Amino acid sequence: MGPRWKGKGSEAKALADPMSKIVSQLKSTLIQSDSRGLLSGCSILLEVETEEQTELLNRACFGRPIVTAQKDKQWFQLGMEEAFYLYYNLKCLKIMGEGKCTKNEDELWNYMKSKRETFPDFLKAYTHLRTRNWVVRSGSQYGVDFIAYRHHPALVHSEYAVLVLSEGQGNVNGRLRVWSDFQCTLRLCGSVAKTLLVLRIDRNSVGEDSPSCLESYSVEERTITRWSPEQSREDKTIASSQLL
Repeated sequence: MGPRWKGKGSEAKALADPMSKIVSQLKSTLIQSDSRGLLSGCSILLEVETEEQTELLNRACFGRPIVTAQKDKQWFQLGMEEAFYLYYNLKCLKIMGEGKCTKNEDELWNYMKSKRETFPDFLKAYTHLRTRNWVVRSGSQYGVDFIAYRHHPALVHSEYAVLVLSEGQGNVNGRLRVWSDFQCTLRLCGSVAKTLLVLRIDRNSVGEDSPSCLESYSVEERTITRWSPEQSREDKTIASSQLL
């Protein structure tokens, strides 16, 4: 299943303005403004200082704008994977905790692990896709962990529904353990025209003491589709060959 572009000219727009370029521009402006996010439960709140930053966050698909009583200020809500990626991988965001004290990488890592047991594996999966210039968004509305877009959602429909599984860790995500989950997930993906992409995270006997452990983790990609006997019926195959 290939990309489904939204409207005439969408593919050309995406090619003319690649996601890698947009993310690079966002990185530069966040560094220049010394941007700082504020921990708030399982989210990070980012006060945006300029219209340029608002535009770039939207174009790069990081976070979601939120409405507050402060009409003269724009805030974005970042997920934990998004915020850590900006902080650790792109090094363009600082994150503060209580008392507005800046967290170092070990403090931030331990905080996010305490909020969700699967955070290291989800972060590895998110980073794996983002560094390959896929736009990654929450997949909760489709019953999966993430959905992946080839470019901005305004230009193209999401292509993959992503599940993250932990290899050798007892599959703490708890997905695809029984055939009924396989069948339901595949049927749902098919109904919304997405391919199921399973990312298996293998920690290779490395712990999770610090974010540097992610470099030793490996990712196995597998796409899974439903087999339809209608596509392999002998009479249809013969009919097709006769048309050639």
